[in-house]
Amino acid sequence: MTDIELTLRQPFDKAQDKAQGIASTELIERDHAIVAAAIYRYTDITFQRGEGVYLYDFEGRRYLDFVAGIATMNVGHCHPDVVEAICDQARILIHGASHVGYMEAYVEMLEALKAIAPGDLKNGKGVLMNSGSEAVETGIKLARYVTNRSMLLAFTDSFHGRPMGALALTASSELYRRRLSSLLTGVYHTPYPYCYRCPLKHKSPETCGLACLNLVEKALQTVVPPEDLAGIVFEPIAGEGGYIVPPDGFLQGLREICDRHGALLIADEVQTGLGRTGKMFAMEHWGVAPDVVCLAKALGGGLPLGAALARAELVDAWPPAAQGTTFGGNPIACRSGLTTLRIVQEENLMAHAVEVGDYIQSRFRAAQKELPIIGDVRGKGLMVGVELVNADGSPASEIIKAVIKEIGASGMALTKCGASVLRIAPPLIITQEQAGEGVDVILNVLRHNQW
Repeated sequence: MTDIELTLRQPFDKAQDKAQGIASTELIERDHAIVAAAIYRYTDITFQRGEGVYLYDFEGRRYLDFVAGIATMNVGHCHPDVVEAICDQARILIHGASHVGYMEAYVEMLEALKAIAPGDLKNGKGVLMNSGSEAVETGIKLARYVTNRSMLLAFTDSFHGRPMGALALTASSELYRRRLSSLLTGVYHTPYPYCYRCPLKHKSPETCGLACLNLVEKALQTVVPPEDLAGIVFEPIAGEGGYIVPPDGFLQGLREICDRHGALLIADEVQTGLGRTGKMFAMEHWGVAPDVVCLAKALGGGLPLGAALARAELVDAWPPAAQGTTFGGNPIACRSGLTTLRIVQEENLMAHAVEVGDYIQSRFRAAQKELPIIGDVRGKGLMVGVELVNADGSPASEIIKAVIKEIGASGMALTKCGASVLRIAPPLIITQEQAGEGVDVILNVLRHNQW
C-alpha cells in the first residue's frame, strides 16, 4: 500500500466504531439478502458517516469522496450550517404538503432560484418536486400542455431519469430500456455531439457539432413535424452518457431551432446545475437561456428536492391541479438547499471549482503521455471525465469496473459514466491538495496493474 493510500484510509475514533456493533462485511451480507440486485453498487464501500470531502466505513477507514453522492454534496458531507438548518426546521415543521397550505421555505427556495436564473427565467415561476426524474417529468408535462403539441426531441447519450416518461427521453444505455416497451410515445432521438467518438465519424468538434445540428433539422423535415414539436430536451453536458461536453455552437443552434419553430428549449441541469461546472448553470458557458430548466441533486443539499423553473407566461397557462406532489418542496429539504446555495455563493465555490477542476484535468492530460489507457480528458469545473480505452482505442468497458473496485480498495470513492469514463465529481469544497491526492491514487492504480 502506498503512502497516499495509507493517508486516505486512516481510521477515526475506534470507540465510535465499536459502539456501532456492526462490521462492513455483515452489512453487505444483510444488504444482499434483502435489497434488489437492480440497485447496482459501484464499490464495496460501506458508509457509516461523512465529513467534508471524506466518507468513513464501519471499521473507521476513511475514503476520499470523488463522487459527492453523484454530484450532489456540493458543500461536502454534514456541513455544520446545513446540519443546523435541517435541525432548526425539523423543530418547527417537518411536513405540511404544498397542496394543503403555504410554506415559507417553499417560496424562498423558488425565489432564490429565480434570483440566479439565466435570461427570462429571472422572472419565471416554478414548482418543487422530489427528484431530477420528477423535475424532468414536470418539464415534459408543462411543454406538452402549454404548446398543445405532442412530440419531444432528445439525444443519444442522454440521461433524464428512470420513470417511464423521463426514461423515454433517456438514451445513454440500452440497459435502462431493456424489456420496457410502451414508454411515452412521441419522443425522437438524434445524436449528441460526442466529439471524441463522433457518431458521424467527423474529425473535428466544429464539424461534429454542425453535423449533429443538421440531423436535428433533418428530423424536423422527415419524422417530427415542426408544428407538433413541443420541445427539445437536452443536458448542457451529457452526464451519465460520459461527461460529454458539446462543441461551441451546438446549444446556440438548438436555441435558434426552437425559436424558429415555436418549440420550448428544456434544459436538464439536474447534474450540471448550481455551481458544479464553475457557473451556476452549465448553459451559461455558452450564453444560452432555456424556456424551462430542471434541477435536483445539489438543490436539496443532500435531501430529496427537485425543481422545474419556467418562463412565467408558460406556467401561468397551466391550470390548478395540473401537476402535484405530496412531498415535493418539503420544508426541511428547502432549508437544507437554501443554506447550501448560500454557501456556494458566499464562499465563491464556483471559481474554486474552475481552479481545482483545471488542475485535475492538467494532471490527467500530463499522464496521457505515459498511460495510453487514458484516451480523453474533458469537462468543466468539477465535472471531469477521464475516458479509459483499450489498446485499439475502443471503450475499456470491462477494465473500468476493475479499476473502480481497485480505487475503492485504495481509499477512494469513485464511479463511472458512459461506457468507460471515470466520473470525477467531488464536493466543491475540495482543496487542490486533496484533489491531488485523489489523482495520485487513480494514476497509481492505472500504472501498477496489468490492464
